[in-house]
Amino acid sequence: MKLSVRSIALLAAVFIPAQSRGADAYQADPVHSSVVFRVKHLNTSFAWGRFNDIAGTFRLDPADPSKGSLTFQVKADSVDTGNAKRDQHLKGPDFFNAVQFPIIGFTSKSLAKAGAAYEVTGDLTLHGVTKPITFRVMPSGTGKTMMGGAIAGIEASFTLKQSDFGITKMAAAIGDEVWVNVSVEGAKK
Repeated sequence: MKLSVRSIALLAAVFIPAQSRGADAYQADPVHSSVVFRVKHLNTSFAWGRFNDIAGTFRLDPADPSKGSLTFQVKADSVDTGNAKRDQHLKGPDFFNAVQFPIIGFTSKSLAKAGAAYEVTGDLTLHGVTKPITFRVMPSGTGKTMMGGAIAGIEASFTLKQSDFGITKMAAAIGDEVWVNVSVEGAKK
């Protein structure tokens, strides 16, 4: 029996494990994903906030980390600190300037294995300024939805300086450093 190239390709797709074919892409589920941050107020307590609108995709490939990628966007006007007056101030020109710069985005440039995590380098765009940033992403689990679809999670934490992105208003009151945590649940595309 002679097999055609198409038949061989179909057999390979069925019998070669998924892990060796590369990683699957996952679409962020905005209902089960979060971007939270904290800043220190008057050098005393931490003020916390979050962004309620996140979108993006991720792909992690344990066999070849260089084939992985992360691309995420949050809408600046979805900032939520639990205080409407403060949220309006943050959306305004003193901070995020959400009308002029509606999207905060990240696009990875490289991924490398770092123990159980991945070291990710990419470009973060905030307040109209794009800067390189490096942080670690940890796979946080896999599972199935109630309907049986494949899901996976990742998490990352990092610190950035507001001044690097042109945000300097009230720096003496809230400090320059912002701690950020991103936790994403994605559905297999």
